[in-house]
Amino acid sequence: MQALLFPLVPLVPAACGLLCALPPFKVRRPRDGFVLFALIAALGLTLWLCLTGNGSRTLFTLGASLPMAARSDGVSRLFALLVAGMWLVAGVFSFGYFAHDPAPRRYFAFYLLTEGALLALCFSGTLVTMYLCFETMTLCSVPLVLHNRTREAVAGALKYLLYSIAGAMMGLFGIFFFTVHSASPFFQAGGTLTGAAVSGQGGTLLWVLLITVIGFSTKAGMFPMHGWLPTAHPVAPGPASAVLSGVIVKSGVLCVLRVLYYVVGADTFRGSWAQTVLLTLALVTVFMGSMLALAEKNLKKRLAYSTVSQVSYILFGLFVANEVAVTGALLHVWFHSIAKTALFLCAGAVILQTGKTRTDELRGVGKRMPVTMWCFTLAGIALVGIPPLSGFVSKWFLAKGALGADIGVFSWLGPVVLLVSALLTAAYLLPVSITAFFPGMDARALAAAYPRGEAGRAMLLSMIALAALTVLLGVWPAPLQGAIAGITALIS
Repeated sequence: MQALLFPLVPLVPAACGLLCALPPFKVRRPRDGFVLFALIAALGLTLWLCLTGNGSRTLFTLGASLPMAARSDGVSRLFALLVAGMWLVAGVFSFGYFAHDPAPRRYFAFYLLTEGALLALCFSGTLVTMYLCFETMTLCSVPLVLHNRTREAVAGALKYLLYSIAGAMMGLFGIFFFTVHSASPFFQAGGTLTGAAVSGQGGTLLWVLLITVIGFSTKAGMFPMHGWLPTAHPVAPGPASAVLSGVIVKSGVLCVLRVLYYVVGADTFRGSWAQTVLLTLALVTVFMGSMLALAEKNLKKRLAYSTVSQVSYILFGLFVANEVAVTGALLHVWFHSIAKTALFLCAGAVILQTGKTRTDELRGVGKRMPVTMWCFTLAGIALVGIPPLSGFVSKWFLAKGALGADIGVFSWLGPVVLLVSALLTAAYLLPVSITAFFPGMDARALAAAYPRGEAGRAMLLSMIALAALTVLLGVWPAPLQGAIAGITALIS
């Protein structure tokens, strides 16, 4: 059964995406029903594959020695379930968001194609398979940014494409090197490099590793390859921004995780100058992203800079390379995804209903859109890391892991930067909620400023579901922690 599910999981949403472009789906109700079926089917098949346990399968071989393989392990299941779940929630939101859009079929076609590519990436079993799926996902997601076809959207999409290709080329350079010097082309916990490569390629190996990690971290928005993210997110439609920031950036994290822990190995990386450089870049990105978000007035651009900062929390945990910090990083993969998807969906609903894009234009909006702004507030508090919401749990593990690691100055500098960033996160997110609810405006002025009120039912249900998850996973993180413990025990 697993052998059949490996190709089915990515092919079902991708095939439905292609069918969605056909003329019969010009009508809204059949189209939305078909897309909902595709999203539920993708989640169901993903869950079914995850329940079958560990396994791998070679699908076909390129040339004589490059197998295209699928793999189900703890990491692939962790990321695949996140992709399928967030794609379903954002897809339901999209039904209301694109109710009056002139080209919804095009959006949903590429939305499903991107999901298929992401699921294939999650279940990739070799470096070459991972790279091809990574590039396919980039090409499929560019039209999501480009959807509105304004000059700004075209510029944002091109910048996203160029940065992504540049980062992928850096990653491909490393794939060439690691494939030649690996004992096996298949991912293996602890690494696949031969002893001769580790001992005889010392300096070269670390340089290649550094270039490769920076390349794949482009998708995750790490400095100095972060420039695409605050340009692409604001011009994309609301639900596209949500999955870009909440899910697609995690594809870069997944690739970094596979390279560090399943190809090179933590023991090769730990204590090296390359680790020092990457820790520095991650902390610079954390602080820089928070400062830029604080200064930004455009709501979606502020959230985009927040993603630059928050995803580097994850990278910092991976670069610390001990079990506690990696646990915090993988927890934050989920917690950030849920909170940031919720924030972008709320921002998309506000912009759709009010036409206002700046944080200083939203005075009193919470009294006309209370459900939306309460969801925004809960997700913002979770992202800050205030207990008992989910972000506190992951940041606690990250700080604890850094304090217990043998990484010199970073063992105390890392927690300090994370704490300062958390305070800055509160400073750029919570005032939006305060301004939305507390300044006094009479009912007539509110009705004149925000005549449309709350968004539709499908959009509200999506936001409420994500806000509830930020609370649930903060109060009861044990199941997710247990799944992650099985991963970190093998790789750290």
